[in-house]
Amino acid sequence: MSDFSGRGGGALVTGGSGGIGAAICTMLAKRGSSVALTYRSNANSAESVAAAVRAAGVGAHTGNPALEDPDEVRAFADEAADRLGGLHTVVDAAGPHVPQIYVSQTDPAQFARQIDADVVGAFNLTVAVLPHLRASGGSIVYVTTAATTVFPKRDALSSIPKGAVESLMRAVAVEEGRFGVRANCVGPGMLEDGMAAQLMAEGHLDDRALDAARDNIPLGRFGKAVDIAEAACFLASDAANYISGQKLDIDGAFTV
Repeated sequence: MSDFSGRGGGALVTGGSGGIGAAICTMLAKRGSSVALTYRSNANSAESVAAAVRAAGVGAHTGNPALEDPDEVRAFADEAADRLGGLHTVVDAAGPHVPQIYVSQTDPAQFARQIDADVVGAFNLTVAVLPHLRASGGSIVYVTTAATTVFPKRDALSSIPKGAVESLMRAVAVEEGRFGVRANCVGPGMLEDGMAAQLMAEGHLDDRALDAARDNIPLGRFGKAVDIAEAACFLASDAANYISGQKLDIDGAFTV
């Protein structure tokens, strides 16, 4: 497949060193797009992803701007556009590890930090990249969560901020469509890899909880990061050129 090989410019992927972000970066590269990716602290992982991107025959660029800082985000977006010859796609797959905790037990300061990381970061990124996407008639895809459709217990720190991000994408779809810009979200359900794997490793999800989760998924299994990458790349491609303002849950029919 070469969904992006005929487009000018490249893709910017935040959180490109994580499980979902890395899968998105490598799939974009295999389908013809150069990639600029950000990371929070794992420079070695980011360089490994960049090497995989280059191995696909396209360019790669890495950086670690603090998404909470609008000046750093704008500088990286402008640098990425300069290095790649513009931006046709932006994918936000960034996000810190989120513990499973009840609302009643959540420290307000912890909640504020999560809002800053998820919502403020997404807003800063959106404002920074819109001039480049207007120029290319490009697309934004933000990775949120299926939990904004069907809420699981102890997921407030993840789903509440992600719900705000989904509202942001609807706003962008309505306001920026006149420039040819599309904005959509993908909502991962339970995955074998990525953040869910970390929650399992830390004991937040024991075998009984995992079995119960599988029982609630009609397909009877968890997904993988590559499943999210497929959806994100589809929404960014010309095959989805009349889809905007939507969220596609990738969850094995859990939210049906």
